[in-house]
Amino acid sequence: MAMTFEQVVETVKQFSPKQREILSDLMSKWETEAVRHEIARDAQESLTMFRQGELKPQSAQSAITELREYLDE
Repeated sequence: MAMTFEQVVETVKQFSPKQREILSDLMSKWETEAVRHEIARDAQESLTMFRQGELKPQSAQSAITELREYLDE
């Protein structure tokens, strides 16, 4: 049986402080792992695109300049 978000929140409110701390630590670790997987997936996709000739090599300075220009937009 699935719970709604509101039900989950109400359930977590009933946890002891230690249980909420453990849950918070778990959620932080889960989020870190999800971000790592996303970075790895993006890196693999970029590597594939590079190998297929869709991306061209560039100097670090050129990449930094391009990123700064993008962020300034």
